Amino acid sequence: MIPVELFHPKSVAVIGASGKREKVGYGVFSNLVGGGFPGEISGVNPGGGELLGRRVYSSIGEIPGPVDLGVFVVPPPAIIEGIPRLAEKGMKAAVVISAGFKETGGDGAVFERALREAAGKASVRVLGPNCLGLINTHARLNASFAAGTPPAGSIAFFSQSGALCTAILDWAIGENVGFSKFISLGNKADISESDVMEYLSKDEETRVILGYVESVDDGLRFLDASREVTARKPVILVKAGSTAAGARAASSHTGSLAGSDRAYDAAFRQAGILRAETIEDLFDLALGFAMQPIPGGDRLLIVTNAGGPGILAADTAEKLGIPLAEINPALRGLLSGKLPPTASLGNPVDIIGDARADRYREVFSVVREDPSIDAVLVLLTPQAMTEPEKTARAAVAELSGSGKTAMASFLGEASVRDARKILSAGGIPQYPVPERAVRSLHGMLRYRRIREIPPMEREEVAGIRREAAETAIRAALAEGKRALGEEESRAILEAYGFLFPRHATARTSAEAVQAFQGMRGPVAMKIVSPDILHKTDVGGVRLGLADADAVAGAFVEITSCVRRMDPDAWIAGVSVQEMVKGGRELILGMSRDPQFGPLLMFGLGGIYVEVLKDVSFRVAPVSRREAVGMVREIRAYPLLASFRGSAPSDEGGIVDALLRISRLSLDFPEIQELDVNPVMVMPKGRGIRAIDCRMTIAEAVR
Repeated sequence: MIPVELFHPKSVAVIGASGKREKVGYGVFSNLVGGGFPGEISGVNPGGGELLGRRVYSSIGEIPGPVDLGVFVVPPPAIIEGIPRLAEKGMKAAVVISAGFKETGGDGAVFERALREAAGKASVRVLGPNCLGLINTHARLNASFAAGTPPAGSIAFFSQSGALCTAILDWAIGENVGFSKFISLGNKADISESDVMEYLSKDEETRVILGYVESVDDGLRFLDASREVTARKPVILVKAGSTAAGARAASSHTGSLAGSDRAYDAAFRQAGILRAETIEDLFDLALGFAMQPIPGGDRLLIVTNAGGPGILAADTAEKLGIPLAEINPALRGLLSGKLPPTASLGNPVDIIGDARADRYREVFSVVREDPSIDAVLVLLTPQAMTEPEKTARAAVAELSGSGKTAMASFLGEASVRDARKILSAGGIPQYPVPERAVRSLHGMLRYRRIREIPPMEREEVAGIRREAAETAIRAALAEGKRALGEEESRAILEAYGFLFPRHATARTSAEAVQAFQGMRGPVAMKIVSPDILHKTDVGGVRLGLADADAVAGAFVEITSCVRRMDPDAWIAGVSVQEMVKGGRELILGMSRDPQFGPLLMFGLGGIYVEVLKDVSFRVAPVSRREAVGMVREIRAYPLLASFRGSAPSDEGGIVDALLRISRLSLDFPEIQELDVNPVMVMPKGRGIRAIDCRMTIAEAVR
């Protein structure tokens, strides 16, 4: 838990305060003094003296009174030595701005461990090291070396990048956007993004939480904390490093398709976090949440004095699934009495280019009372008769406090600059173009739906024989096996309730024929080798074999082809398996993400999975609702439902299988990657059949 003294100290000591303006120690000290911090400010520097009218002591021991917060801008050894000494004076929190820790490697990593140990022994929570510092505008606390302080407001921002903090601060000051807190996390030796979010969720001065993250150290704690926080307040994050360049090498379909960004995307979704793709999106969303109420419904009304911007807004709304409010007869009658005959009374409501402020005001006075409208977007393009400032005042007067979510886009620059300031000051967020306003509204609607979702409940799965799976895994590890082929993986999956077609492993063509004769129907034959992931790529699959000669010939063809295509692969034999007909091919899988643990995958299966990449991901454990979401999220979901008269697939069987993989992955951290591909989903009521599978395992620390 973050102590209150980090954001609301009564006294602050700057260790490394400097009279040289080019030094960070001067920047921090001058920000504290210049920001009007009402508590005691003291500096520590071997030279002693006075700085900006405040006492500078030559050592920590000379500070006469208690210290709540220490800000360190000295070399690492002095910080490690100074923390316990300041703790003796009551310090509960420290901001370590200095660099030279793990970001430098070698000795720096040793210093960071020592810092963490010293703080832990002294019961001091540490922000940083290698950070910009923090700002609490409501407490007039600027314990950073940033160039300026933003206005007080209700937006909190944390970042793992100090440079990004400075850029956002400059933007906030320039645009007069109010913030409650600015927090630079730095190396996160102690205080993490999870700690910060937990604190901000209970902070009465904060309405919306923004963040920039590059990595999460404890994914499970982050998920748990985020679920609690987003139930109270919106959290909007930008995640850096979203390209495939960061994906780790993998030996399964799931692993190769996942990559770290897939895990973050799934975790954010499950935790109720809104993910912004850009910094622009981040602050567009922040303005909406900070200034306006969350819409009570989805219905949007667009009011414009020009057709083009209205159409752009309507197009964006349709693409995002935001319904435009219907103009009911009563509303149409009221509007027609106030607008010229040439006005368009559809949605958008086009009040024509000669509209002055009074025409806008009359429309606002009507729509603010209409219960069929949940949100209003006001568009204005500057024309000869337009009155931007008066229109802005009309919007504020009529729409603020109406209970409807109001947004505006006054297009242009010079002629609408003052109007934009009026809108912002009146609590109506203003966006340079209509599309950005609609996207912001979409984020607010998404958050409303997130809050309506009931808490996740642990799903109980029947028919599990955990001991049998554990025996199989332990036996494989004892034999030094890490890649498990179909035969070994099947035993584990069967213990967790998966059904496979009848099958037998043949080591000779005669054994293959014997297996075929016992199945009394067409069979499929597949190479059995833990070294081969893509069986079809090496000629290792034959389908629809209906007589003994075809089976015998297929055995020779498969083994010969595989030896030629992959001479180093170990071949255990050929699997003879009864053909499963009437289903659709799917893939179920799991890869273990370094931050978040088991990452489940679902999608179209077979040989096209890595080409089409029509897959969905979630972090385990998943609820039944989340598993249903995975199934319905893929683009090809209509093929699983009733399509052109075909029987719908057994969606319940797929959901059950995902819950079983979720449970298996949590029960056995030894399983690193798992593919069940293909899985044949049968028509509704007939379940699924797992056709092929493989997994990789490793010793796990429990």
